[in-house]
Amino acid sequence: MAPGSIIQELVSEQNTRSPTKTKSNLSFILNKPYDVQFAERPIPKISGTHDVLVAVNYTGICGSDVHYWEHGRIGHFVVEEPMVLGHESAGTVVDVGSAVRELAPGDRVALEPGYPCRRCIDCLAGRYNLCPDMVFAATPPHDGTLTGFWVAPSDFCYKLPTNVTLQEGALIEPLAVAVHIVQQARVRPGATVVVMGAGPIGLLCAAVAKSFGAVKVVSVDIVQSKLDLATELAATHTYCFQRNSAEENANALLAQCNLGKGADVVIDASGVEACIQTGLHVVKMGGTYVQGGMGKADITFPIMALCQKEVTVRGSFRYGPGDYQLAIELVANGAVNVKKLITGVFDFTQAEDAFKKVKEGQVIKILISGPNEHINGSLNAGIGENIRPTLDRVSEIEDG
Repeated sequence: MAPGSIIQELVSEQNTRSPTKTKSNLSFILNKPYDVQFAERPIPKISGTHDVLVAVNYTGICGSDVHYWEHGRIGHFVVEEPMVLGHESAGTVVDVGSAVRELAPGDRVALEPGYPCRRCIDCLAGRYNLCPDMVFAATPPHDGTLTGFWVAPSDFCYKLPTNVTLQEGALIEPLAVAVHIVQQARVRPGATVVVMGAGPIGLLCAAVAKSFGAVKVVSVDIVQSKLDLATELAATHTYCFQRNSAEENANALLAQCNLGKGADVVIDASGVEACIQTGLHVVKMGGTYVQGGMGKADITFPIMALCQKEVTVRGSFRYGPGDYQLAIELVANGAVNVKKLITGVFDFTQAEDAFKKVKEGQVIKILISGPNEHINGSLNAGIGENIRPTLDRVSEIEDG
């Protein structure tokens, strides 16, 4: 079937559905804090010969999405015009530019949502995540992926192996973040690693560190259910953070987890000042500390501990060359089970309910199905993924 006829079929079949699904490119749009709407947007057109048009199947809700929904801004990025939310997505290719050779209509892909200039010093040095002209989905003024169709450069669309589902594909984005953090930490076989925070990124950091050969992986959080999941996913030890001083928490953690004089690597995936302070007391002499979580713009931290131990400190931002490919390989070979992070899946028309659910703080990862997901059987014949997401399914998962 020709690409154009696939799009016509998508639109035609969608228009025969219920009133909530009659829009060919229904999008979830943030106008201002707590003010969202569903609106029809024109189906985007391929303008470059290396671009592809993708029907979005699933999108995960990130903490940044919720922050924009609540506050309308993150730092100096301010929502001044209506903006489509979402950036953790996987979808199905429906059309390709004339120069695209590696993808074809029907291919299932994970979408990398940030596109650099490719020409600046950082891009040419292989650090495109630091590109000053990055166009990143759902970062003002750019729209995100909670929509029916998305146009992207073909080299930022990663074909999924047949044993990786589209729902798993939507989690490649946060997994790539974790891969980049663990790469920054230079985790090697035999290492001891402490991960502060057991949210999605912290859990995935623990899993990636273990897949890299860490022999002891400690997950730290204040919520016991998240620590239980960490144990199920990858952690060899857990520590429930206490309302004590940073040094008291550090000493208790070291003793409880038999870390001796400290961990080889400490990764902060929380952004919480108390966790950062504790982490710098936990890392060993000459160890490595990586800041992956973002919190307050300015904090206090134990500078004496950092200096006297000659700690190597690195920041980590998004992901760079090779991170997406490695993330997909870790899922495909079973090294990281991202399915364990999925608390539930919401229908596209229930997107605002999904955001409210995430804000409650009792979930790990919520997915929203794309507005065209009900017809993707025609695009994904033989894949065997025909899930109808509902709120009832979310309740079923939570009730065990």
